[in-house]
Parts: sequence; structure tokens; C-alpha cells
Amino acid sequence: MDAGHPSAEESFNHAAHDGDEAPTLKRSLKNRHIQLIALGGAIGTGLFYGSSESISLAGPSILLAYIVGGLAIFMIVRALSEMSVEDPRAGAFSFYATRYWSKRAGFVSGWNYWFNYILVSMVELSVVGSFVNYWFPNIPQWVSAAFFLVLITIFNLLGVSKFGEFEFWFALIKIVAVIAMIVGGAAVIVMNLPTDSGIRASFANWFDVGGGFLPNGIMQRSADGQWTGLLMALVVVMFSFGGTELIGITAGETENPKTTIPKATNGIIWRILVFYVAALGIIMAVVPWNTIDGTMSPFVQIFDSVGVKVAAGILNFVCLTAVMSVYNSGLYSNSRMLYSLAKQKNAPAYLGKINFRGVPVAGVLTSAAITVLAVVVVFLWPEFAFNYLMSIATIAGIINWTMILITEHKFRKAVARGEGPNELAGLTGKAALDKIQFKLPGAPVMEWVVIAFMALVVVLMLFSASYRIAVIAGVIWLAVLLVAYEIVEKVRLRNAGRDQLRLPVAMPEKTEEE
Repeated sequence: MDAGHPSAEESFNHAAHDGDEAPTLKRSLKNRHIQLIALGGAIGTGLFYGSSESISLAGPSILLAYIVGGLAIFMIVRALSEMSVEDPRAGAFSFYATRYWSKRAGFVSGWNYWFNYILVSMVELSVVGSFVNYWFPNIPQWVSAAFFLVLITIFNLLGVSKFGEFEFWFALIKIVAVIAMIVGGAAVIVMNLPTDSGIRASFANWFDVGGGFLPNGIMQRSADGQWTGLLMALVVVMFSFGGTELIGITAGETENPKTTIPKATNGIIWRILVFYVAALGIIMAVVPWNTIDGTMSPFVQIFDSVGVKVAAGILNFVCLTAVMSVYNSGLYSNSRMLYSLAKQKNAPAYLGKINFRGVPVAGVLTSAAITVLAVVVVFLWPEFAFNYLMSIATIAGIINWTMILITEHKFRKAVARGEGPNELAGLTGKAALDKIQFKLPGAPVMEWVVIAFMALVVVLMLFSASYRIAVIAGVIWLAVLLVAYEIVEKVRLRNAGRDQLRLPVAMPEKTEEE
């Protein structure tokens, strides 16, 4: 606990009181918005382009990696949704960590998530120009980045219902593209058409091409000294799932979170099976896995191999919308996280103010302004930005997921003690735990199983030169956040002490005898 500082319960009570005494965020996100936001969160450039790296590491066995990683992500989102259904709040991770863990944990969780998405937004905006240049090569990339930054910021200032509507259509474009690829690829397989590789499309290619289903084994060192195999592919796979936890952020602005959040969460597992496993399974049946080298997207390669040459242009448009979707979601979630942090006294109070549309304008504009600075860094020092700053973003995701699981474990303990939220308040023991509406399967053991899996991923990162720096950066970043919390708390307590000294001293009232 935080010795010498207010307890987690005291911090929460103060935060909750501040957050409830004035009009707050509006519950305007409909079921279709949440369903598509959840679906779109798992589909991005990581699938369209990043999947080539994971395929090169594990071959067709990458399908197993996506299933295992998908199950882990499903449990993480279930843990978050368990708390979100009982007490839907904006900035979910930070709010729950503050209430059920400690104010320090809420500070670390909230600022870690905010900074993570700032870095992700930075990279997405820095590459948007390359997609625009596909059609308009003379437009400077910084102009494209500035245009889309302003456009998405305006979207977010219009209100949460407008954000949901834009995200709905962004996600729909990505979904249609993946389904079209799956249907088109399946048709090629059924008709057993020849491809440019000279190998006919068939699911047998999973086992007959390039060393079979598990060509690089569970884990092995290649001739060039690089580690490959199924386990190493897990590292790439897990980073592809970043963004699925956005469901928890939207809970505070959802019309009916008690029904919508469970539906969206339970749908994650089949989405992963369809949009990752089925899509990549089809691709490797049509295109030999050992010819997928990352020079072009596997989604382009599958159409290119059967003579559909317009695929590159279509995918370029899809990737452009995917980038816009990521920044749209990132700006939304960051503004809500700053709003939540402000209500917990873990961020400046101005970030907790909202306008008549229910939008935390200060949070939106502050996040956008910081992203502008970050994008400038990318353009001026691209090697530094991508090699160092993004390594922090990758490990920040694991920190965030781990904290969600630990917080959920502490949430259950609080519920059992009779300190649960809303309808759980006052109930204790098994009766209280049984009352939880959307339970994490296998709790309280499942949390530790998934945390152990996260630890395995971190260990595996140490075997890769490109990811090893992420682990080192993650340790440094965590230390920075902990030190920052102590500094902020000391300043806050010192200011509180000064305010107390400035209060006028009440003079004792005179008695009749005097």
C-alpha cells in the first residue's frame, strides 16, 4: 500500500464523489457501435501487413499461435468486462485499479495506457502519408498526417455517438475486406486453380510445402543466429491483438452495458478464429507460406497470385481506413483515460471537464497536441522513434494486460468482503461472488494462468534482438511512472498542507460570563 498517502478506498471515494456530482459522459453508444468497435479493434495493419512476419517465423503452425494468443486475450477482456458490467466507467482500467488496488496502481495503469496509445497513434499517423502517396505521390507525408490528425480530432469533438458512427464504418470496411478475401480464397481452393507459384491451391499445402505444418519446430535457432518457431511467433501474435481491450473503455458511454458488453466480449473469440485463423489459413492454402516474405501484404499476394492485379489498390484503401480507425479509437480512449485520471486526482483537474455534448474536450485536444509533437519526432528522427519509442509501446501493452488481471483478482476479493459496487454492495463471501453477472471463466485461477502466459511472452522477447530492447525499455518506463507518481503525490500533499494553513482560524465564541 501507499504508506503516508490516502488509501485506495479513500482515493476512490473522493474520485467517485467528484465524478457523480456533475453531468458526465453520455451513454450514446448503441449495440451495433460496440459490436463493430470490438470487431474492428482486433483487425488492423497487424493483420494486413504484420502477419507476414509471424508466418515466416512459424509457417502454417502460426494458426495454433493465433488460437492460443486469442484465448489469452479473450480471458483478459473477460476479466475487464467482469468489472465493466458491474460498474461501467470511463477510463475503466485506471478507475478499477484505483478502487480495488491502490491509487499508485491507478496512476500507473492510466498513464501507461494513455502513453501507449500516444505512441501507437504517432506511428499510425506517420505512415498514413505512404498510403496517400500510392495515389498522390506529390503530397508531402507531413501534410497527410496533419490533415488526418485534424479530421479525426474533429470527429471526436462532435460527441461519442459520432465517434461510434465513424468507427462503425471504419470497422465495416476492414471486415468486408477480410470476408471478401476469405470467400475469394475459398473459391480458388474449391476450384483448385493454379497460381503463379506453380502449386495448385489446396489445404494440403499446409503440410506438403516448405517443411510441413511445423517447419521451424517449437523453437529453434536458424543459421543466421535468429530464433524462430511456434513460441517465437507468439510474441508477434500478441502484439497484433492490441486494441481489443477498448471494449472496457466504451462501457461508461454505452446505452445498455449490462447486455452489450457481454455480447461484444463473447464475440471476440469467434472473431479471432474467423478474421485471423480462417483468413491466414486460406492465404497459406493458396500462397505457399515460404513465399510470403513481407515484401507485400499476404492479402495482396493471394489475389496477385491468381491474376487479380487491382488487389494492391484495394488493400491500400483498406489500410488507410485501418490507420484512421486506430487513431480514431486511440484519441477517443486517451481522452476518456485523461478524464478518469483527473477524477482520481491523478491528472490536472482541467482534463476532467466536459462540454455540453458530453465530450472531455480538454482530454481530446491535449492528446491530439501531444500526438502532433510525437509525429514531428517521427519525421525528424524516424530511426530513434521506431527503434526506441515503439518498443515502449509494445511492452506497455503487456503491462496493461497484466494489471487488468491483477485488478480483477483484487476486485473479486473486495466483492467477497462486501465492498463490491452497486448491486454487490453489502453482500459477502460466496453469495457476493455468485451475484457477479459476467464472471471470468476459471477465476480465481485463470488470472494467474494468463499472467504466467504473459511472463512467458516477455521471456521469449529476450530471445529476439528487435524485441529485447522493448523489455529493457519497459522496465525503465515502469520505473519512470512509479517515480512520477511519488513526485506528483508529494506535490499534491504539500499543496494540500499549504491550503490547510491558509484557512482562517475560527475564534472561540464569548460566553455570557465574559
